[in-house]
Amino acid sequence: MLLQMEQITKKYGEFTANDAVDFTLRKGEVHAIVGENGAGKTTLMRILYGMEKPTSGKILVNGKEMHFHNPSDAMNNGIGMVHQHFMVFPSFTVAENIVIGAEPTRSAQFNRKEANKIVQDLSDTYGMPVPPEKRAAECALGTQQRMEILKVLYRGAEIIVLDEPTAVLTPIEVKELLIAIKGLANQGKSVILITHKLNEVMEVADRITVLRAGKMTGVLNKTETSVKEISRLMVGRELAEVTRSVPKPGAPVLQMQNISIKGQSGKPVLDQINLTVCEGEIVGIAGVSGNGQTELIQSICGLQRTDEGSISLIGQQITGKNPREIRDVGLAHIPEDRYQWGCAGNESLQENGLMGYQRKLQRYGVLERKKLYAMVSDWIEKFKIRTPSIHANAQNLSGGNLQKLIVAREMGHETPFLIAAEPTRGVDIGAMEFIHAQLRQRRDNKGAILLVSSELSEILALSDRILVMYEGRIIGELSSKEATEEAISLLMAGGSEHE
Repeated sequence: MLLQMEQITKKYGEFTANDAVDFTLRKGEVHAIVGENGAGKTTLMRILYGMEKPTSGKILVNGKEMHFHNPSDAMNNGIGMVHQHFMVFPSFTVAENIVIGAEPTRSAQFNRKEANKIVQDLSDTYGMPVPPEKRAAECALGTQQRMEILKVLYRGAEIIVLDEPTAVLTPIEVKELLIAIKGLANQGKSVILITHKLNEVMEVADRITVLRAGKMTGVLNKTETSVKEISRLMVGRELAEVTRSVPKPGAPVLQMQNISIKGQSGKPVLDQINLTVCEGEIVGIAGVSGNGQTELIQSICGLQRTDEGSISLIGQQITGKNPREIRDVGLAHIPEDRYQWGCAGNESLQENGLMGYQRKLQRYGVLERKKLYAMVSDWIEKFKIRTPSIHANAQNLSGGNLQKLIVAREMGHETPFLIAAEPTRGVDIGAMEFIHAQLRQRRDNKGAILLVSSELSEILALSDRILVMYEGRIIGELSSKEATEEAISLLMAGGSEHE
């Protein structure tokens, strides 16, 4: 056995993140670790990578007990980790990012030509195309991720830990990554995959370890299990069957007419967008990332000025208004990037919960802290947010638990209109089921929802109407009855709905 983690326990005061967990890894194997948000997956791998010290338990590599005091120790013993949030230097080239810390030199000077050759050879060997001389800032997220994987391969990693590797990738990039993971295993590398996406697990994993509330609930061979069984072990129950109610659209809530925004090159990033969302319906926006979805959201929220057209919300013109004014009209917004737009990482859960409520929870100019505490505590219980305390910093939550906090906060406003952008990004299957149920309930209570998601399964599961964006335009509309993954994918690639 290449790797053995035996009876790993990690405690933070009274909170137990890992409770006597066993984990093994074979050479040339892809072993997935799945579980709900806060189940202890990332903590277990941080221990393996030397970022955390276990409270008890031991780690053996090739049968020899190891004690990793930091990531360098782990790296020196053939263990590399690619984190969910990439650690790149944007102004450096791809090659410079990959070789940094172990740069090839010539006459005591950095040998750029040799670095580019090394990276090109690595890229060819492992089937992960990257442009060595291009600046990292100019690369797509999929390229940046390949860069991070090549970085640990350059340092001789035999065990590669991938933490939620597909969370920010487009569907095409996901397919490319899964092919690359299989290629690594075929070349003798061993991959540990932390993910919530069970369809990806069933595609690439050889074995699956399931964690729930810090404890191991099963180790399964992929050929002998199913998504249903894995889901049950993750959440401790059977997932509910979903029955879709018939939509009953009412009056228009959001109306966008001929909205255009020019990009820096002069080419429109939004091109004559006409869009209506009525009360009592969920309108889904599908499209490959970068086709205008972000600009569409920001134009509605007042974060980006429009060059042409008008936007009205509940009958009021909001074109040119600032975000606070638009929120006051009746908008709530689950942002697509929880870290950039959705939270203050250095502040507590309570302070993050206050965002958007600071004026609602004032009495005679004084913040009503008891009401705030009760409100955020209710969200933590209702959305099952795993945290040691309401006073813990938001940045210390797992990505999925932070997502649940933001969803709870924005849905708590109970506004007539809600933008839900990537509402379940990074959350586990149980939380996804709950969030989807909350969105359906909002819609059934005459709420109007604009859903923007890169997950086609989510778009299909929730939307009453589906609009597809391509190069800044809406190029097709499908009802929930006529929509299929194939039809949407064709439109996402720029095809016609009549093809």
